[in-house]
Amino acid sequence: MLDQGAIDWDDFRFVLAIVRGGSVSAAAKQLGVDHATVIRRVDRLEKHLSAKLFDRRKTGYLLTEAGQRVADSAEAMESTIVANQEQVGGSVARLTGTVRIGAPDGFGTAFLAPRLAPFADRYPDLDLQLVATARLFSLSKREADIAISLTMPKEGRIVGRKLLDYRLGLYAAPGYLDRFPAITSRQDLPQHRFVGYIEELLFTPELDYLPQVSPRISARFRSANLIAQLNATLSGFGIAVLPHFMASDYPQLVPVLPEEISITRTFWMLMHADSKDLARIRAVADYIGEIVERERALFAGR
Repeated sequence: MLDQGAIDWDDFRFVLAIVRGGSVSAAAKQLGVDHATVIRRVDRLEKHLSAKLFDRRKTGYLLTEAGQRVADSAEAMESTIVANQEQVGGSVARLTGTVRIGAPDGFGTAFLAPRLAPFADRYPDLDLQLVATARLFSLSKREADIAISLTMPKEGRIVGRKLLDYRLGLYAAPGYLDRFPAITSRQDLPQHRFVGYIEELLFTPELDYLPQVSPRISARFRSANLIAQLNATLSGFGIAVLPHFMASDYPQLVPVLPEEISITRTFWMLMHADSKDLARIRAVADYIGEIVERERALFAGR
């Protein structure tokens, strides 16, 4: 039976430290104590809760079902403390742990990764993981804590908000345009080489751009990776549909029919309902929202 009067609520920090560090040694280093202290505090909490929180294995400490519930509660308590600290004291709270961001390769690699250093300076004890690849992320399976998506799910315990609309257009390298017939209208496009996605590997129909450009064109080079498409375009392989926020980094790329062809898509930021209010996740989500808002013009192609 739970003896609330005997519980030292600080013991919950030791559970979180093991979960986040993956081992007792890592937890001890994070908390600035010795190995034995971590074990003693966890043992004491298990005794007070009358529950086994970890399975001790050679590969490390693994949470039991009861341990997972305690860890979730501990993180919720931490988030409340952090929020109160910032509201009352106006200072930036110390956050620890790891936040994994899942994002399309273009957004993750070209936009987000180069802009994360200021966040790391603000929260030096919080680690970031970025999975920048063209795929859907299962938030319920914890494949990511935050996902940047081209669609808003209609099912599941997912919450999200619209980040912004972004524009795409046709681009080609000067070397390609010099070798092929001039393009004066959409009707000229079928005689040109295009770069695009592998259709059967599209993780969302939102990436199926070429039919929107013209039903008479087909890609001669296809890749599931947008960075590969960009590099093929830069090499002079052909014409590609590229986001303006990526193409703007390469002034040598030439817009093709910019007044006639413009495509708009939307980025959504998604989180699981159970974790959206955790302080570490909220801090990362707020930061992503801030930098996107600050650079709206880049996404609009202005």
